[in-house]
Amino acid sequence: MLDELKEEEIVKKCGGRFKLSTLIQKRMVALNRGARPLVDIQTKNPMEIVVQEIMQDKIFLDATGAVLIRPDANRTRHFDSGPSLDDI
Repeated sequence: MLDELKEEEIVKKCGGRFKLSTLIQKRMVALNRGARPLVDIQTKNPMEIVVQEIMQDKIFLDATGAVLIRPDANRTRHFDSGPSLDDI
């Protein structure tokens, strides 16, 4: 298990364990469909990538449950979820 998942900081960043789980699942689907990682780390493990994206405040869930990226402090947009399942 990743050490960051054992800490409460990541749970607080997401607003609770349920939201953390939802965010991880949705973002891992996007990565597995071909979306690009938002962090520069030396791993191909999607779970490690998602955890680092959360810890570095790159992604979050909005009120509707959509995953958003935060490219900078001034703007927010939906992330590229990669190709659809029909394209794969």
